[in-house]
Amino acid sequence: MAKPMKLRARNDGEITDVRILMRHDMETGQRKTQDGDLIPAHYIQNVTVRHGQRVVLFAQWGPAVSKNPFLGFKFRGAAAGDRLEVTWVDNKGDSRTDETIIA
Repeated sequence: MAKPMKLRARNDGEITDVRILMRHDMETGQRKTQDGDLIPAHYIQNVTVRHGQRVVLFAQWGPAVSKNPFLGFKFRGAAAGDRLEVTWVDNKGDSRTDETIIA
């Protein structure tokens, strides 16, 4: 199972600022071991952020995203105390979902 994400969401009354640090190796499939064997590709493909039932961000990523990716964005329509849910799915079918309360 993947390690938990670090999530922060703050609302200033109108705009919610979200910061997410995802822990994932994000292997491209192009690196080699010391023996010369290719390391198989293993990277996050889809990221979904939900505020209640509303999807506020959906991203499709490829192997060019760095290890332990950081994602920051802002959106409107939330309030302090609301729940925010972040889910990612990688190319091997592994997934992780974490939640935070907007401060």
